[in-house]
Amino acid sequence: MYGLMYKVVYSISLFVIIAILLYYMLTGRGFQIDIEWFFNSTTPYMWASLGIGLSIALSVVGAAWGIFLTGTSIIGGGVKAPRIKTRNLISIIFCEAVAIYGIIMAIVLMGKMGSFNADVDYPILEQNRKSAYLLFGAGLTVGLSNLACGVCVGIVGSGAALADAQNPALFVKILIVEIFGSAIGLFGIIIAIIQTKGAGMGNTLSS
Repeated sequence: MYGLMYKVVYSISLFVIIAILLYYMLTGRGFQIDIEWFFNSTTPYMWASLGIGLSIALSVVGAAWGIFLTGTSIIGGGVKAPRIKTRNLISIIFCEAVAIYGIIMAIVLMGKMGSFNADVDYPILEQNRKSAYLLFGAGLTVGLSNLACGVCVGIVGSGAALADAQNPALFVKILIVEIFGSAIGLFGIIIAIIQTKGAGMGNTLSS
C-alpha cells in the first residue's frame, strides 16, 4: 500500500514539474528557468519565513508521528497490562518535547529577522540575503532533526510499552535508549544556533 502511495506521489510531482517546464518554454519564458534569476527575484523575507515555518511544522509532524506510534502501543499493551499506562506516558512527554524544540528555535530565528529597505546599498542587500539563507538552513536543520527525533522516540517508546507489558524489568533499560534518541533534537538545535551565529537582517552592516 505504501509503495503504491509513493509511486502516485512521485508520478504526480513529476507530471507537475514537467508541465511547468513546458509552460514556460512554450510561452517564450524559458529564460526564467534559471537558478540565478530565481534567487535574485525572491525576497529574503521569503527564505527566512520558510525556515521559521519549517522549524515549527516539521517538529510538530515529528511529535505527532511519535505520539501516534507510542500511543497506539500503550493503549494496546494496556489491555493486557493496565499498569503500563501511567509510567509509559514519559514516552509521550519525550515526543511532545520535540514540538517544543521547534517552537523555541522558531522564536530564536524570528528574533534575527528585521526590516530593511530594498533600495539600500548592495553590500547590505547581500548581507540580508545571506542572513535569510542562514535562517532557512537553520530552520530546515531543526525541522528535519526533530522529525527524525520524533519518529525515533516514537518507535523506541512503542517498543518500551510492549516490552514493559511482557517484562517490567525491561522498561528502564529501553528508557535509556529513548533518552539518547531524544537527544537528536537537541543536536539539531545546537547546529542551528551555530549556523545562525552571524545572521542578522537590517539596514546596517554587521561587524
